[in-house]
Amino acid sequence: MAIVDEKDEKERAEAESADALDLSAGPSELEVPGQIALGAAKGDHADDVEERGSAGSLGATKYVHAAFFAVGILAAFLGSKMFGGVWTRLTEWPAAVRAVPQLVAFSEEQRETYCLVAGAVLGAVGVLQAYRREGVRTWADEVATELSKVSWPNREAVMNGTVVVIVASAIAAVYVAVLDKFWMFLTTWVYGA
Repeated sequence: MAIVDEKDEKERAEAESADALDLSAGPSELEVPGQIALGAAKGDHADDVEERGSAGSLGATKYVHAAFFAVGILAAFLGSKMFGGVWTRLTEWPAAVRAVPQLVAFSEEQRETYCLVAGAVLGAVGVLQAYRREGVRTWADEVATELSKVSWPNREAVMNGTVVVIVASAIAAVYVAVLDKFWMFLTTWVYGA
């Protein structure tokens, strides 16, 4: 009985290794762990490949990361201005200076530097906290995905649209000016000023 079990185990191991390699499959159908199968790009993994973009680009994800980065920089800037304003107000308040004399111990340039560092920390922490929230990240990914589906007009369409708007605005301005002059003439003639 032990010999039969050994034989069954050996056959099972060989069958598993043959299934893993599947030598009968063509080179485009072989799957390498950690990579998308070349032949599967048209099958099961087509959505994943399309969503991720090519190997050199991140697809819509790069816009999400760029937006988080821009919000972080904006938060750092606004935070540094806020800290600077609060620090300046506190240095003008005599009770605060008596309570914390270190408020006036720093020069204007040192205050700006410390406020910039504090603002950068505030921006980084805020963006990281927002990025770690699954709902925020999912929403940002969905917005970027939908924006990537938008068909943006080409240069010629934008130029044509701009010319149409300028011409229509000019015609409307001339029409209103002519009506204004006509009604001014008419009211002057009727009421005789």
